[in-house]
Amino acid sequence: MTTILDKIAAYKREEVRAAKAEHPLRGLLTQAREASAPRGFRAALEAARKRKKPGLIAEIKKASPSQGVIRADFDPEKIARAYERGGASCLSVLTDTPSFQGAPEDLIVARQATHLPVLRKDFMLDPYQIVQSRALGADCVLVIMAMLSDETVAQLLGAAREWGMDAIIEVHDEDEMTRALEFDSGLIGINNRDLKTFVTDIETTIRLHPRVPADRHVVAESGLSKPEDLTKLAKAGISSYLIGESLMRADNVEAATHALLSGVRP
Repeated sequence: MTTILDKIAAYKREEVRAAKAEHPLRGLLTQAREASAPRGFRAALEAARKRKKPGLIAEIKKASPSQGVIRADFDPEKIARAYERGGASCLSVLTDTPSFQGAPEDLIVARQATHLPVLRKDFMLDPYQIVQSRALGADCVLVIMAMLSDETVAQLLGAAREWGMDAIIEVHDEDEMTRALEFDSGLIGINNRDLKTFVTDIETTIRLHPRVPADRHVVAESGLSKPEDLTKLAKAGISSYLIGESLMRADNVEAATHALLSGVRP
């Protein structure tokens, strides 16, 4: 049975082939070297935890495959600034176009508009994309275990380390967690969304979190919208959260971000 990740992987491979033809690696390497230094994605989340504050990775996302257009008046620059004023620790920017109506330029303008570290939220399949991400200014990349072999994961993480970038290894279940923990990555993202049914359940993060060693930093992803959700996870020892859709639907993004974070009870 073909899943949404299978479909995304198929067109993403075509995108990478086209990008390599249009922007050969040699030139891309030059752009990556000239990009401003990585801002320290995990460090920002760790700093929030030390202050006993929620570490919010606020997501800039225009649309999704399941929900369609989430925000019609989509302005990455204004949204990024609103998130920063609202208290976010980091940003996540969707750069995938076919499924999320994002663009690499969204990441560029969002990062230039703030002082926050930025995750390039896309589907990494090839080390070329890591160089591409650094050339765009990304400080962190996402490595999704569900769509990658262990060999490719190792290549992607190695490339990210070479460029001084952080990487979030994303898992959805016990088997992926077992695989992920074999790799040396300081960030483990636990996605509460079942990629087959698209049902979300924050108990997924609570169930998988105890398996993560203390030297890794866990990020809860998907299905989070209320201070009560974050408080529940905080009580389980999880201090960082990636949230997008609920905030992107808010009339006042800054106020919604501030209200979400200020309502969390450690």
